[in-house]
Amino acid sequence: MERIFIVGYMGSGKTTVGKRLAKSLSLSFIDLDAYIQNRYRKAISELFSEKGEEEFRKIEREAVHEVAQFEDVVISTGGGAPCFFDNMEVMNRAGATIYLQADPEELAVRLLASKNVRPLISGKPKEELIPFITQHLAQRERYYNMAKIVHHTDRMITKEEVHFTVNALEERLKNRNR
Repeated sequence: MERIFIVGYMGSGKTTVGKRLAKSLSLSFIDLDAYIQNRYRKAISELFSEKGEEEFRKIEREAVHEVAQFEDVVISTGGGAPCFFDNMEVMNRAGATIYLQADPEELAVRLLASKNVRPLISGKPKEELIPFITQHLAQRERYYNMAKIVHHTDRMITKEEVHFTVNALEERLKNRNR
């Protein structure tokens, strides 16, 4: 029975790496945001705007507790999930946790290239993005750093770069069990 949680800031590659890591380890994959969206039949941005952040975080907490019971799974969380309630402690107790760490400049490049709508940065002009990410990441990093494995990612644009990251994480997961 294995549970691996991937945490990190938006744009850090949690879903991309999570899918590939799950496939490589022959585990199921769950994106926590997709899990919530399927349950409520609404986009995360809709839930955020309709219910407000506080109520959304309660929904997210419930989802974290649920998926922490699943077996043989890699779970990518939303960027804020580890930072509220007891979510990080729940994930650490339930399995391995990996923080995909990236510099604010790299995160900004990835977010600008992304097609996903991110409620927290929606409408922010490019020149405001790096300072926003720097400040916001500083508030969240203490939670992310509670992960059992902290893995710094530089570029993850090409398939080869993603493959390199997945291989490095597999090795770190093996070494943690020795």
